[in-house]
Amino acid sequence: MHCVEFRTAVSARVDGEELPPGISDATLDSHLRGCAECCHWDERARRLKLLTAAFDLG
Repeated sequence: MHCVEFRTAVSARVDGEELPPGISDATLDSHLRGCAECCHWDERARRLKLLTAAFDLG
């Protein structure tokens, strides 16, 4: 699997959606532990979600 597939899974997870077929939570977590770029992408996606949620409250 390629990082783009894991980043799609990260996006789904952050949005509370089902993960794409073939990627489990454990598989995604394992990839994030071993791939610094995807881990950083995950962190940015989570921060963006928090920021947009803060603006939705206002």
